[in-house]
This record gives sequence, C-alpha cells and structure tokens, in this order.
Amino acid sequence: MMSPRCINVLVVDDSDVTRLLLKHLLESDPLIRVIGTAEDGQAALDFLAQRRPDVVLMDIHMPRMDGFEATRLIMESQPLPIVICTATANAAEVAITFRSIEAGAVACVGKPVSREHPDFEPLTRNLLQTVRLMSEVKVVRRWPRSRHIAARVGAAAAAGGIKLVGIGASTGGPQALQAILSGLSKDFPVPILIVQHISPGFLPGLVEWLNQTSSLSVHIAAHDLLPLPGHVYVAPDDFHLGLGDNSRLVLAREAAENGLRPAVSYLFRSLAATCGPAAIGVLLSGMGRDGAAELKSMRERGAQTIAQDRDSSIVHGMPGEAIALGAAAHVLSADRIASALIALVNHRTAARGIES
Repeated sequence: MMSPRCINVLVVDDSDVTRLLLKHLLESDPLIRVIGTAEDGQAALDFLAQRRPDVVLMDIHMPRMDGFEATRLIMESQPLPIVICTATANAAEVAITFRSIEAGAVACVGKPVSREHPDFEPLTRNLLQTVRLMSEVKVVRRWPRSRHIAARVGAAAAAGGIKLVGIGASTGGPQALQAILSGLSKDFPVPILIVQHISPGFLPGLVEWLNQTSSLSVHIAAHDLLPLPGHVYVAPDDFHLGLGDNSRLVLAREAAENGLRPAVSYLFRSLAATCGPAAIGVLLSGMGRDGAAELKSMRERGAQTIAQDRDSSIVHGMPGEAIALGAAAHVLSADRIASALIALVNHRTAARGIES
C-alpha cells in the first residue's frame, strides 16, 4: 500500500521565533513537512521562484512586503493555496486578513504564539487541520486589476412572503458571504442572520470587511434586537443565534451542537419553528454536517432552501451533506445565490426564476 503523500509547506513570518515554533508545530503532524521559511512577502516570492510548496502559511504584518500584497501577487502569477496565519488584533487590522481572502487566500487561522496561551492547543489543532484540508483545494489564477464587482440589484418590498434569510457557513464561508452580500443592495427587503464558524477574535474583522465590500449594514448580533430589512446580523463568538417568537434575536449559551457554538443547526431549527415557509435557508462551504439536517427541516416546513455547489465551495462538507439529505431545493454557485435570494423574496417560483 502506498504511504500518504507528504504536504509541503512554506512558512512566511517576520519573527524568527515564530517561524521556528510554526515549523515545529506543523511537523508534529507526520503528513506535513516544512520545506522552507521566509521573513516577509518578498522573500516568499523569491522562494516560490525556485520551489513550489503545496500550501503557503502567510503572516499579514511584515516589513518590505506584507501578507496581503504577497498573496495578491502570488495568486496573479503562480496560484496555490495560501492560509493566512495571524495573531488577532483590532477590527481594522484583522480586516486586512479578509482583504487577503478576497485576493485569493483560501482560509485564515489564529496564530498559536505561546504555549502559555489558554487557546494554544485548540489553535494548534485548527492550524494542522486547516493546512491538511487546504492542501487539497484547487485554486484559480486571479488576474491583475480585474477584481469582480457584483451588480447590486435591488429588490421590491417583501409583502406577506419571505420574512428572513438565514445563512450558515464554515471553512470557505467568508469568500461566499462576500460574493452574496456584495450582490445585494441596501434596500434588500428582509433581514439576514448568519452563523459563520470562525476562530475567536476574527469576527470583528470579518464584519468590518463585509461592511466595506457590500452596501448592506453588517453587525455582530445582540440579544433581543429587532432585526431590520437591509441589515445583516452575525452570531457572536460562543453564542448560538436564533429568532424568538417575538421576532427578536435570541443569543443563547446552550450546549454546543456538532461540537460548535454558534451552530448553524441552532439557527436553522429556530427559523423552521418561528418562520416556517416565510424563511430562506442557505448552507455554504464548510467541513462537517452542521445545519444539514435542520435545513431539511426548514424545507419540510415550506421554506426555500439553497446549498452551495461543489465547484464553488472551498470545502463541500456541509452543503454536500444537505444535498445528500434532499434538504436543498436549489444548488447554486456562490456568485448566483444573491440573484436567487432577490428572486425568492420577490415571490418568483423555482420554475420561473431560478435554475438549480
């Protein structure tokens, strides 16, 4: 029997100590081998001119050339999976991480910088799992100065039909969320609730980035808030997000589901119970099965349901599980979901308005 192929990684970080630590942590996995290190983005480009790893682990804040610029240039010239690895800071700084995602990086993870940090072990596990997963992702070349800007199409007021959209996402979700939200205008007539699995500390930066790249108002959800049309509410770290019988947001510290809090399952189950056919459920790229069974429950109660297709998903686990269960009325690429949402809130049937 053939032994598993080794995953070759280039580590890019301006700290000598951090590079050594990351190399040690990565090579604690027998399937991962660090074939080189670089102290900044320019050194990474120089390395890639000679050797091609399976994954680049990229810091953001570095001298000479930062991680965003290096990611942009790599994806324009010799694309390969880039995982952003950074210590979280304020929202504005973390938003640069998501600009790198927009430029073509496939994932972002928190940096395990000290063994004394209480989250050192989970950060390390997430780092190793992400590198293994992303080594299998097929990336495409990003052409210079050809950034796609989605047309923001307005939607008529939803009168007596759809009342709310719920979206669940994990690995690869930020890219899909940005594609969807940037395609909706600020007068989108219903609120949108989102559960995005993400490393602690990254959420404010994600929200800031989504605000910058869409015309909708994106917020971290708050308990007992009345959700408004044209506004997006993202579940905060370590809280489930749902909708109460009084149509106000519910944040709950109930037990984790599928090992996760927030869980997509909690959100979709809440929408099935409170909204029935007046909701739309969307399940995007991610590992595992969180939300798949509950998306089926939404469909059984008359809701419209969408799963992201395999080709546009970084990881097709969650939407793939939903499709296998028969939970998805529509299977669409990320760049077609915004127009599908507009069609559905305007009461167009699948036969007339959406091709799955």
